Amino acid sequence: MINVLFVCTGNICRSPTAEGVFRSMVAAEGLAGRIAADSAGTHNYHVGEPPDSRSMEAALRRGIDMADLRARKVGSADFERFDLILAMDRSHHDILSRLCPKGREDRLALFMAFAPDWGLQDVPDPYYGGDDGFERVLDMIEDGSRGVLRLLRARLG
Repeated sequence: MINVLFVCTGNICRSPTAEGVFRSMVAAEGLAGRIAADSAGTHNYHVGEPPDSRSMEAALRRGIDMADLRARKVGSADFERFDLILAMDRSHHDILSRLCPKGREDRLALFMAFAPDWGLQDVPDPYYGGDDGFERVLDMIEDGSRGVLRLLRARLG
């Protein structure tokens, strides 16, 4: 089993969207028994809360139900549990780098490294913007998730 963790700030917009999109893609490929996903936040602002309603609505329009997801804070134990930890932006990557135990650095990456055609390093936070921001984030996450899935399919052989 390969375990993937998506990380943003509060775990209510970007990272749960990535978790939902990625899980959907994994299931569609018939790999749900071989690849698992979760999400977390660098901060504990929303622990126990569901994703932002705008994130859930945008994802649902694309057939992705995130109603069962709940926010949690990332911890150092996640570096043992997860094979790949993907930061949604550089600030998350910096926080995760400081939290990362020695010898586990190879598990940490920027999510947008898997969507190079965008020419961006960060998935922007749609929280304070309009609905179009959530749609754009979904587009970015779908592209990045396809890239992550390509890497993991290669690892699985």
